[in-house]
Amino acid sequence: MQVTSYYPVIMTHDVAGTAAFYQAHFGFVALFTADWYVHLQSAADPSINLAVLDGGHHTIPEAARGRVSGLLLNFEVQDVDAVHERLRCAGLPILLSLRDEAFGQRHFITADPNGVLIDIITPIAPSGEFVEQYQASALPV
Repeated sequence: MQVTSYYPVIMTHDVAGTAAFYQAHFGFVALFTADWYVHLQSAADPSINLAVLDGGHHTIPEAARGRVSGLLLNFEVQDVDAVHERLRCAGLPILLSLRDEAFGQRHFITADPNGVLIDIITPIAPSGEFVEQYQASALPV
């Protein structure tokens, strides 16, 4: 199998509101808009995509219809401190405070209107035993 594209799709009951959230706070633009589905793409990088789908839409198998659960979206950014300040000032909930992790991340966690967790991350140099857990080519510096 050769994958040509990969992106998450968030199921919700508020397609327009969820799409507007990601457009307003994360720099996405809509490439396709229907009342049941919106395909979003990063204005800064066309390889970054996200979709929003009405969880009750007939294309979803009946047993799976509904809301998303157990999902965490990771956004790696160059300056997590600046994003934290912008989103905090915009009134987004800060569910995990901005912090450095020994495993190699400076990050915080917020959430979208559906409760989907969003982890905003800037990779940093890991410390201690975590250095040895990275492959050399993946080691944050």
